[in-house]
Amino acid sequence: MTCPRDVDDPFPVDDCLFAETFSQESVFKLLGQELKISQVFGANLGVAAQVWEAALHLCRYFEEQRVELTGKRVIELGAGTGVVGILAARLGAAVTLTDLPLALPQLRANVSANTPSSGWPSPPPTILPLSWGEDHMKFISDWDLVLCADIIYLPETYPLLLETLTHLCKNGAVAYLSSKMRREHRTPGFYEEDLPSRFNVDLVHRDDKQNINIYRALLRTDQ
Repeated sequence: MTCPRDVDDPFPVDDCLFAETFSQESVFKLLGQELKISQVFGANLGVAAQVWEAALHLCRYFEEQRVELTGKRVIELGAGTGVVGILAARLGAAVTLTDLPLALPQLRANVSANTPSSGWPSPPPTILPLSWGEDHMKFISDWDLVLCADIIYLPETYPLLLETLTHLCKNGAVAYLSSKMRREHRTPGFYEEDLPSRFNVDLVHRDDKQNINIYRALLRTDQ
């Protein structure tokens, strides 16, 4: 089943996206890895079902900038399909994938489908529920990287996300955030006002054609 819609709009007006549940499998070749990612479209998952371009941009940025992932302790927020975190795990990172509870079955299925034939080079990815601003204190702060791909689109969640990022990054973790810059959802405002209120923020990549930015953020020492 296909549904005509604007793939850049996380909240399509046409509700045919949610009329029935259907699955689509895509293959992505990133950093020398071939990932088979299932996207389960339906009423439950909503925006968590899709592999967004901002996630693929983040993966390609890691390749272009030769960001070292092997041996790193990585947590991904709002992982959705898990494409970013699964790639990091395939490259040797110790990865924790997080999202709301409804997204976890899709994450588990994609982790299972992408288990290397020789086994994971690091511990298998951990999959856990995480509601920003509510249960982030259950998580340690001992991370190297915090990854976020296209999760900045609901202004009411921005204070909750900021609290979560502050906790996760308080021991020196580097956060990478890749976003479609949707003015209607105040995405630029998050990066220009909210995040800099606690973090030192650098724009490290800009795709004008697709209107996607990647930011690198470090918690300020006065926090």
